[in-house]
Amino acid sequence: MSVLIAGGHGRVALMVSRLLGDRGERVRALIRRPEQAGRVRAAGARPLVADLATATATDLAGHLSGARAVLYAAGAGLGDAPGRPHPVDHDAIITFADAAERAGVRRFVMLSTMGADPAMRYPDNPLVETFLQARGRADENLLIRPALDTTVVRPAWFRERPGTGAVHLAARTGAGDIAREDVAAVLAALLAADSTDPRVLELIAGSTPISDAVARHVPHSPNSG
Repeated sequence: MSVLIAGGHGRVALMVSRLLGDRGERVRALIRRPEQAGRVRAAGARPLVADLATATATDLAGHLSGARAVLYAAGAGLGDAPGRPHPVDHDAIITFADAAERAGVRRFVMLSTMGADPAMRYPDNPLVETFLQARGRADENLLIRPALDTTVVRPAWFRERPGTGAVHLAARTGAGDIAREDVAAVLAALLAADSTDPRVLELIAGSTPISDAVARHVPHSPNSG
């Protein structure tokens, strides 16, 4: 059994791979370009090449075979035109969830973003509005799937600073920011849990040790701790 990370070449994803590898977990990472494989291997993960923007659920289900949990950490950011999000920020998420169901993988951790909401209005920047609405729709799709045990994590803006090992993780946190290292540590801890409650969690810097912050949302799990 292993953990599979979609978007495995991203900075947070590479940190998650290292943390999981240090715990003895086997990690596989989906990447779009073969030249990204070196960094993924250096982080302790096995690279698998697949373009999330074009892959089918059948294609991805083969990569997911044998996984006990998945992390969707891919993201393309702003699309080319208002109302047209990049496939990786919506359509590929749905396809990846379909693949997880086909492969029988129940545990699904989604790295989303603060402000993701289908009803989000951002008149000063329609591309941002499109992105946040698309992410919000994808999050909602994941959460209504009975075959998946999904935890959606919505971190605040990433900051270029060392992690502190302490966060605020809650259904609603208010405004804030967060170091990438701390986001990665929260994701790794959540991947060790069979389920969480509530399923949508916002994340900012805080004063609670990460293990305690995650444990508050894991009512029972033989893999947590």
